[in-house]
Amino acid sequence: MDESTAVPAIDAIRLVKRFGDRTVLDDITLTVPQGELFGLLGPSGSGKTTLIKLITGIDRADAGKVELFGEPMPQLKMLQTFGYMAQSDALYQELTGKENMAFYGSLYGLAGKVLASRIQSAALLVNLTDHLDKPASAYSGGMKRRLSLAIALLHEPQLLVLDEPTVGIDPVLRKTIWNELRALTQKGVTIIVTTHVMDEAEKCDRLGLIRDGKLIALNTPEAIIEHAGVHTIEEAFIALGSSKEDHT
Repeated sequence: MDESTAVPAIDAIRLVKRFGDRTVLDDITLTVPQGELFGLLGPSGSGKTTLIKLITGIDRADAGKVELFGEPMPQLKMLQTFGYMAQSDALYQELTGKENMAFYGSLYGLAGKVLASRIQSAALLVNLTDHLDKPASAYSGGMKRRLSLAIALLHEPQLLVLDEPTVGIDPVLRKTIWNELRALTQKGVTIIVTTHVMDEAEKCDRLGLIRDGKLIALNTPEAIIEHAGVHTIEEAFIALGSSKEDHT
């Protein structure tokens, strides 16, 4: 696909979101091309989760607009195009891992051999194959995160939206998951990852640094570091955040 003519996976224009008299997102404009691994980096409460809820149509903006693959959001038919992994695991505790996956797979219209095959391949990716027959209530926190990721991958979405996906996952598996995310982008899948882990942020094609509901930087990790005149993303975030405060 010619990137110059391809419709962006995400086109968010001047998004504003308020809760009461508090502005949680303040004039956010963001375009993510198809096939990019895009990271949203910021501390808790910075607006990362609110932004991805607007992008996926889970919530509505008070101002501005969002398009997903050229379609205005929110829109029910677009649910099939993305997989969403929330910070909180939406699992049925009394069901086994496989039953959870089968339930969510059926919501995406998967059935029979296709569903069975997708369950096995997604479970293999997150190293849960040997635990599929255990109830989710017996899973550790890290295993629940892995099951949630497998569920998000089941229907092979065009866009994968992952909110803090590797919290509670051991470093070895974390590396495996990031390798797989990179492989998915090479197949044309667009991925948005929110994180506050600096070494994960540096693995992204581009980063949006978000602080107090504002995008304070939007570029490749290398370009952000160079622009800030520092050596790491962590130092860049601190430096750029401080410079914004100086000008407000």
